Amino acid sequence: MSTSTTKRDQILDSALSLFAERGFDATTIPMIASDANVGAGTIYRYFENKEVLVNMLFQHYVDLFTKTLEEDYPKDAEIRAQFHHLFQGMVRFTNEREHALHFIKTHNAAYFLDDTSRSRFDRLLMILEEFIDEGKKKEQIRDLPSNALIAIIFGGFLELFKLIRAGEIEATDQLLAGVEESCWDAVRHHA
Repeated sequence: MSTSTTKRDQILDSALSLFAERGFDATTIPMIASDANVGAGTIYRYFENKEVLVNMLFQHYVDLFTKTLEEDYPKDAEIRAQFHHLFQGMVRFTNEREHALHFIKTHNAAYFLDDTSRSRFDRLLMILEEFIDEGKKKEQIRDLPSNALIAIIFGGFLELFKLIRAGEIEATDQLLAGVEESCWDAVRHHA
């Protein structure tokens, strides 16, 4: 791996972590440079400004998350099996990219996102909304607004992973299975 690729990767890793923890407005280029062990000028060699950097990160991680959810999606399976696939995709994505899902969730409506970032996020939302709409049509998911149901699932999931990262609970298979079942119970249609 070349030095320039390593520096660029260090910048991206530091930016993701800082944007996820502090937010866009509270994160400065000098903070990212310090965390990445590079000079601020090095960042500007790779990225025109902070907005370009955050949009590039956002698009990259939204695309990866979308791919994770779409990969081997069981479109002909029962709604509960589809939910399992989506939930396990969130787990895999978060385990592999600690700050990425939190970063996406906290920045998805931000003023600095460009049209490409918004379009890619809309594509991700479309996957989730199509799942929920199909579940509503089959009367297996509650008849609530799709964005409310998405908020219930992602809100609970992100809070869980915040507790895991803080070391307050351990991410066992049993815990994750129980959380998945709880999220499913929160959104499923109760006859």
